[in-house]
Amino acid sequence: MKTPFIHLWAAALLAGTAPLQAEWRAPLEDKELTNGDQTLAPLADLEGQVQKCTALLMDKKGKAVATATWVGKEGYFITKASEVPRLEECTLKRASAPEASIREIRRDTQHDLVLAQAIQVQGVTPVRFDSSKELTFGQWLASPSLAKDLKIGVVSAQRRTIKGFGAAIGIRMEDKVPGEAGGVRIIGVAEDSPAASAGLKTNDIMLELAGETVSEFRRVNEIISKRQPGEEIVVKFKRGNKEDQLHVRLASRTKVLANWDGEDFANGGISIRTDNFTEVLQHDVPLSPADMGGPLVDLNGRAVGINIARVDRVTTFALPGELFWPMVQKWIKADRNPPKAVPAKMVKSASPESGKNEAARKPRG
Repeated sequence: MKTPFIHLWAAALLAGTAPLQAEWRAPLEDKELTNGDQTLAPLADLEGQVQKCTALLMDKKGKAVATATWVGKEGYFITKASEVPRLEECTLKRASAPEASIREIRRDTQHDLVLAQAIQVQGVTPVRFDSSKELTFGQWLASPSLAKDLKIGVVSAQRRTIKGFGAAIGIRMEDKVPGEAGGVRIIGVAEDSPAASAGLKTNDIMLELAGETVSEFRRVNEIISKRQPGEEIVVKFKRGNKEDQLHVRLASRTKVLANWDGEDFANGGISIRTDNFTEVLQHDVPLSPADMGGPLVDLNGRAVGINIARVDRVTTFALPGELFWPMVQKWIKADRNPPKAVPAKMVKSASPESGKNEAARKPRG
């Protein structure tokens, strides 16, 4: 008896929704349904402000690798540390300005942040980060893409801790002791993995990792698991009769596993490090890995966080402003006011041991 009733109910529902769908489609064209020009038009002023506060970090090949957010008018900026293991080899690119060299000041593995300074760059517009605690689920947010276009999205989950699952290199290894090979044979390399990016190939035989000779795949896993995503290690290997070495930048195990499933290729890539964060804000602003390091702002223009990891095609993590901003301010203050040089005689006379000697030499009574 229930089946006819359900069919009638469904038919009535479909009959009622058809005109409603047609009505909804009429006012908006396809380009207006995304982060298109008309959608972003009301945010033109905010986009201009965000552009002034950011720049792109380019590697030696001229590829954008991360976004820099100005935090001090003397050229101080912060960015995502694991995307720039050799930051001083990068250059900083700004609109209508010459590229600048970089001085690294402080690197923090826990938060995956690095403070640096663009050399001979003055008068930039710095960001002052605010608390993110008033953000609510579904609230609109915005971030720069390639340090120019503004993209919008919403808070898409509750803030939380992201557990770390360790580092990985992205290879499959022969699980038996190779004997004559004298190392560990690679039998598979994940596409776009750290191993593939560095140049390792199937049938290469790894001889040393991080200065340690390896002969079993278990030891390879132990060496890698002790390190953080973003860290570089030297791999010595044998290909045919020729021995060589290269640098491999490790990635989060979660990223490498996503690569094996083909997930990474479908969404424009994800960040090298995607986990092991004390606390994150999750949002769905459409960004790329090179946009990490850029500010996350609400629609009132308050900077409430810094983008720290593109995790999949719809998920980005940001560090809350209150989590890292006090720490960054201390770093900048320490760099602006380094300890003053003290003559060696004054240091010697001020030491506890010298004080005891002086007291011993003084006449008593």
